[in-house]
Amino acid sequence: MIWAAVLAQAATTAPVPLWRDPVHDGAADASTVRDTRTGEWVMFYTNRRADLPLADEKDVSWVHGTAIGIARSKDGVRWRYGGTAAIPAACTGATLWAPEVQRIGGRWHMWLTVVPGVFRDWNAARFLVHLTSRDLERWECGERLDLGSDRVIDASVAVLGPRRYRLWFNDERAGKAIRYADSRDLKRWVVKGTVTDTPGEGPKVVRWRGKWWLVSDAWRGLLVQSSRDATHWTRQPGYLLAGTGMRPADRAKGQHPDIVVVGDRAFIVYFVHQSGEAEAARDPRWHRRSVLQIAELREDGGVLSVDRETSVVRPLR
Repeated sequence: MIWAAVLAQAATTAPVPLWRDPVHDGAADASTVRDTRTGEWVMFYTNRRADLPLADEKDVSWVHGTAIGIARSKDGVRWRYGGTAAIPAACTGATLWAPEVQRIGGRWHMWLTVVPGVFRDWNAARFLVHLTSRDLERWECGERLDLGSDRVIDASVAVLGPRRYRLWFNDERAGKAIRYADSRDLKRWVVKGTVTDTPGEGPKVVRWRGKWWLVSDAWRGLLVQSSRDATHWTRQPGYLLAGTGMRPADRAKGQHPDIVVVGDRAFIVYFVHQSGEAEAARDPRWHRRSVLQIAELREDGGVLSVDRETSVVRPLR
């Protein structure tokens, strides 16, 4: 009976890590949605080429030339590789980062960071492109977003009301600030202002438990802000996932969050570099590798917390 209970719990507990890319071992920047046709969970992610051999440690071409990977799951526990997303080359480029996928108005939308080439440094232009799909498989070109900067990455989009949409993004020309823009049609955007007092990237905005939450990667952990109106934000002290975890493949700070709300529960999917693993002591390039982890968010008195050491039972149910 004891072993039966153990096996039953194992069948409903998220693995650690949640997902490891089988091709390049560089999964990062997830966006997770439920397929309305199949009921499956579909996770889109940046597929960084962590296994690319490079002579120069300063060469960052391994984070360029990247496709968008796909993982699928029926239960949020067992995941399988789904290849790479069919993104049209006509409106994008050689390097694709940080997908943001949402279903709005009966159609799937993706906002994607594009770098038009493969580069050895971080100095290339980057921009956001909007794509649409009927089935999460075949994507059609939409607009290249005009946000007043040639160095824009990491979109997060929320529906505030009828024909009221808001986009949060990282403007690298503005000191890596998280900024926001509004739209009435998901095509034309008007930049409104800045929402953080510290540099960062990878914003994710969701509504949960009567509030808006904005969680972003401040490179020292995840910055949390909350709001009643998605305009005026209150910063939470400290940072989530700022330290190192104890479990295998989770021994570094959490980065670039995705948040999935399922009923009254909310889960954070984050990526972790593998610099803290035993393999990194033998392989100087091992730190490039990254995996996706999941933890359950807790809210108490308007403050978010997360315990990365606690197993997530029945996620995404």
